[in-house]
This record gives sequence, C-alpha cells and structure tokens, in this order.
Amino acid sequence: MTQTKTYLPPQDIEREWYVIDAAEQRLGRLATEIATILRGKNKPQFTPHMDTGDFVIVINAEKVLVTGKKPSQKLYRRHSGRPGGMKTETFAHLQGRLPERIIEHAVKGMLPKNKMGRHLFTKLNVYAGPTHPHAAQKPKELKINTIPGANK
Repeated sequence: MTQTKTYLPPQDIEREWYVIDAAEQRLGRLATEIATILRGKNKPQFTPHMDTGDFVIVINAEKVLVTGKKPSQKLYRRHSGRPGGMKTETFAHLQGRLPERIIEHAVKGMLPKNKMGRHLFTKLNVYAGPTHPHAAQKPKELKINTIPGANK
C-alpha cells in the first residue's frame, strides 16, 4: 500500500527582491499582491506550510490611495496594554504621521496568523519616500496595476 507524500520544495530556493511603487495605487489591492509575493503563491513550488516567498520593498507609501470616504472614516486602533490605553486615529491622520504603518497593517492582516506569518512579515520593507537602502540586493521593479483601465 502506497501513501501519498507531502511535496517539499528544494531547500535552496532562489529568493528574489522586488521593488513596488505604491504611488497612486489602491491600498487593498496592492496589499493582496504584496501578501501573495511574500507568501510565494505566485511560484510553482508553493507549499502552504513553508516559506517559499520573496522579499518586497515598497516605496512611496505616503501616496497610497483609498476610495470613498475612507480617508476620514477608516480608523486605525492601537492599545498600550494599560487600562484606558486605546488610541484611535483616522487614515488621513496616520498617513500624515506614519504612512509606512498603513501598508504594513494591511499586508499583515493578509498573512497567516502564526509563527510563519510573523516570519513572512519580516521580509517586507516599507518606505514613505522614493528611496530605499536595499540597492545592494539588486531588486527588480514590479509593476502592479490596482486601478482598472489605468494603463491606457
């Protein structure tokens, strides 16, 4: 009697570095693409219980867009851990203060909620401006079109 074996990709997976420009991109659609790359779901050797993903660098996080009334109505909460320590701020306020945290929060919510998800999150680097310190890794530029009909 033969038993099916779980597929294991090779241990020496080639890790790529990608640069994604978040300027004029929709937040949610951009975050799903980033989470897919971090997880490795875009590769043929994807295995759910292993890290087969690549590294992602996001630039121009301060220029990411949301639709509708979300700039004034979308809330971000954090808690200090002390009684009464809940802090709340809107998307527009957080974008002015720490624009990197918006993309990090969106992508983190799309990763697995376990040890592997925390490990995958460390492969994400988000920067508010157009520059990043990862030139030595020779990252490839990845074009993501989150706005339908924008490539006319």
